[in-house]
Amino acid sequence: MTAEFHKANRQRLYAEMKDGSAAVFFSGSAPRQSADAYYTFFTNRNFLYLTGIKFAGFVLVATKIGGNVQESIYILPPDLMKERWTGRRPKADEVMAQSGITDIRFVENFENDIHRVLNSGNVQHVYLDLYRHTPDEGLDEAHRFAQTIKTGYPFLTVENILPILKRLRTLKAPCEIDAMRRAMTVTREGILRMMRASHPGMYEYEYKAEFDYALTSAGVLEPAFHSIISAGENNFCIHYDSYMGQAKDGDMILNDVGAQWDGECNDVSRGWPCNGKYSKEQRMLYACALNTSNYMFSIIKPGMLMDDVDKTARRYCCEQLKKIGLLSSYDEIGKYMWHGGAHHVGYDVHDVVDALGKPIAPNMVFCVDIGIYAEELGIGFRVEDNCLVTPTGAENLSASVPRTIEDIEAVMAK
Repeated sequence: MTAEFHKANRQRLYAEMKDGSAAVFFSGSAPRQSADAYYTFFTNRNFLYLTGIKFAGFVLVATKIGGNVQESIYILPPDLMKERWTGRRPKADEVMAQSGITDIRFVENFENDIHRVLNSGNVQHVYLDLYRHTPDEGLDEAHRFAQTIKTGYPFLTVENILPILKRLRTLKAPCEIDAMRRAMTVTREGILRMMRASHPGMYEYEYKAEFDYALTSAGVLEPAFHSIISAGENNFCIHYDSYMGQAKDGDMILNDVGAQWDGECNDVSRGWPCNGKYSKEQRMLYACALNTSNYMFSIIKPGMLMDDVDKTARRYCCEQLKKIGLLSSYDEIGKYMWHGGAHHVGYDVHDVVDALGKPIAPNMVFCVDIGIYAEELGIGFRVEDNCLVTPTGAENLSASVPRTIEDIEAVMAK
């Protein structure tokens, strides 16, 4: 991603900020894992969207006063001893080139600088990214800073900027879509490697090793999310990630995986028999899911309500399952379809966007995710593809990943 992309994102954000306001964004930090070990750092996605910077401990500050916007980014100063242990820190010129921000300061100045801004009398509102997935999770830097403002600057109003960011992230820029296409070439190769290597007796961690090899060979050092790769009865855990199961002859292999490129994620699922040949029951169920997916790609177009994607997929799949005698009415669909049929993808694999109850629009990207889980038959899998909404319809970004029974069996026969 270029500095122009990140600069455009910030300008659109600033346009929606109130006059007399300040916005503060934190890149985040890695939580402690155990003893003196820390988890790998993962940049706050909104900070990345606005700056392109992937480094812990940075802060972005923007003020909008009298219609004029001033922005600064606070970075870690050079420290040869710390850099010897934890790696080289980005220099000011590198941060400027990546983000397009020209006012670069050191984080040691942030506290005094923000105090002057908040006490200036020119600011009445402070915007923070106050996302929380669950009410009981720990406080991040933004929530802790919100507490600081409420106690130290009670005359200011704290506002959550997340709704604005969700609206901005809903529609993808051309460079984002290009990055998703690049990521898809890597995802495809990883799935092909798993298909070609598959055989009875293979462990789930061996499948994962094949996928990971494809990613690292392309210079992608981590997947878009924790890979879900399972065999047999483990397929009935939707977000399974133990990798210790062993495929038995006739088992279905479920994989829900994705690469990332420039921070943009893929999310693709395929299901295949570990021995390379679908049984009669596997063939019938897989056809139900694939037919439903194909139908959805044929009808998705701008103007359709996002909520209707899931509803329509479930009803169409119900009719498919009725044809093979697996259920008799829509009231029973929950027995075989356990999760939603669509979610947006982007900087997050379950992208944080503003789409609920809204019509589909060009340049949205979301998954069409058709999962069927028939525990009584020991068959569970999903067919998940990435859908780009075009001005007239939809494009399957993952169409090149083998998805028909014939194509999958042909790949596995090689």
